[in-house]
Amino acid sequence: MNSNNKGKKEKVRTMFNDIAGKYDFLNHFLSAGIDKVWRRKVRRLLAPRKPEKILDVATGTGDLAIELSKLKPEEIVGIDIAVDMLEIGKTKLLKSGLNNVITLEQGDSEDIRFEDNYFDAVTVAFGVRNYEDLDKGLKEMCRVMKPGGTVAILEFSKPHAFPVKNIYNFYFKNILPFIGKMISKNNSAYTYLPESVSQFPEDKDFLKAMEKAGFMNPQQKRLTFGIATLYYGSK
Repeated sequence: MNSNNKGKKEKVRTMFNDIAGKYDFLNHFLSAGIDKVWRRKVRRLLAPRKPEKILDVATGTGDLAIELSKLKPEEIVGIDIAVDMLEIGKTKLLKSGLNNVITLEQGDSEDIRFEDNYFDAVTVAFGVRNYEDLDKGLKEMCRVMKPGGTVAILEFSKPHAFPVKNIYNFYFKNILPFIGKMISKNNSAYTYLPESVSQFPEDKDFLKAMEKAGFMNPQQKRLTFGIATLYYGSK
């Protein structure tokens, strides 16, 4: 089991470093820009809480961190294991003048360097399914979040209703991998995406995992016919 886990983490790191240059373009193109709408949902969820310190785990190129900067927090830290993704994010921060608010650094979801009860909010967008050890990653997120803080986890999910389910399955398994491979020149990245979504424990199973990690009153909102789900809770 450990060797499989180690394999997954290194696979994810290598894969995202490899597609870093095309990642933002493909994200917006393949989702028809809906990914931006989903990130705004996270910001609106957190807005009433007025978080001063935010941790964005699996931040990638920093898109969610940049969206959350509109909340005017004191500090946002984004961590990711893929250095090439972070470098692109840092360039975006310099261009937008947000490098004084947002810090992007290499970091592992299972071993977060911050002390207990440090952040007012902890977020993840489309990265939690890539965790090597989901339970450990969720526990670490809970550990560094203050009591009364909010966790917000945005992740792909599988639509249940006809005909969206059928259209989604065809697009996700056929069109998306083809376009992703053609543009990114990576053979596995956009095949991995539907595979990882199909294996991810969603709905009640994921809410139970959140509860087990220490989050209180975990809830979910399905977005855009169930293509994505926003999970949230407190501590």
